[in-house]
Amino acid sequence: MEYSMLSNDPKFAANDAPYQEWLAPVLSIVVPSFNERDNIELLYNKLSLALRGTPFEMIVVDDNSPDGTAEFTKELAGKHSNIRCLRRFGRRGLSSACVEGIASASTPYVAVMDADHQHDERIIPQMLQEIIGGADLAIGSRYVAAGSAGDGFSGARLKGSQLATHLSSMVTGQAISDPMSGFFMVRRDLFDAVAPKLSKEGFKILLDMVVVSRRQGRELEIAEVPYTFRSRHSGESKMSSLVVVQFLGLWFSQLTGGLLPTSFLLFAMVGASGVVVHMTVLAIFTAFLAEGFVISQVAATLVAMTWNFLLNNTLTYSDKKLKGRKLWIGLAGFCAICSLGGIANISVATAIYEFRQQASIAGLAGALMSSVFNYAVTRVFTWR
Repeated sequence: MEYSMLSNDPKFAANDAPYQEWLAPVLSIVVPSFNERDNIELLYNKLSLALRGTPFEMIVVDDNSPDGTAEFTKELAGKHSNIRCLRRFGRRGLSSACVEGIASASTPYVAVMDADHQHDERIIPQMLQEIIGGADLAIGSRYVAAGSAGDGFSGARLKGSQLATHLSSMVTGQAISDPMSGFFMVRRDLFDAVAPKLSKEGFKILLDMVVVSRRQGRELEIAEVPYTFRSRHSGESKMSSLVVVQFLGLWFSQLTGGLLPTSFLLFAMVGASGVVVHMTVLAIFTAFLAEGFVISQVAATLVAMTWNFLLNNTLTYSDKKLKGRKLWIGLAGFCAICSLGGIANISVATAIYEFRQQASIAGLAGALMSSVFNYAVTRVFTWR
């Protein structure tokens, strides 16, 4: 039987318990969550109404929310056989949650949507029909045809979203009206083909998936389904300056063809800001506090190292963020490793300077060497 015919057959009604118990789902809805307890049950009810007649499952991927999202979802799973909860410990991040959720699905089609009700579940049947009709990917779009950002964006967020859309088009190589959408459906076999190459960092898996597919030599057949972006039902938005910077890191990574990982680019951006912090503290100690250079340099170095560590802990490794006692142990280890990186910097720079007699090239090579060293070693030992 064609899946599209299921919605017309009343015996497969979503509320028909005898059939729910044995009929395998054809569609999985992956819902990443963090502190979304008050949104989960209503979202399931909305999905059941929108997909009445289509066997589906809802997979909630929860990053160990302190508000009890996972526990509540598991309670619902005791009442509804088509709800599952994947609870993650020690890992956070939207992209990695989506990857794990989709990978856990056994259905031929998988959709991803937010838990906050801003995505309109009523267009999911149309997205499914587009996929069954031959599309590789169906995107819920706010910017095509009758689509609208509605009340879901402030003026600043709308402009930011439009700018991000423009930047994204530079790396996707395809005309997509809403490449930043977090609301999409994909054939699972296509996802399986690109999954090993997807970044687990950041928040924009759709952009990553389109670019990786193109890099593998496949230009996706994409259908865009318009919808109106709604206001959040409950809880707080996850959009922040952190998300913006992580998106820029992913964008730069894709511009390099994936040669430079997103985390390395973020690490380098943090390092560049650390140079500014170092020079500022050095100027304060020498010019305003009238301290000697040695004392000022030591103070500036310690402050810059601490700045880099805390910013990397929040930004680059937000999914492995250290807290409590581990934070202080991590800081001590980070400073020790960066000190070794400084030695590597001086050694490489000196060797190149003696060979080429060009200070700028030698200094740049030394800085690059220490950056790669610090990134590689802290990734293994500080943020495991």
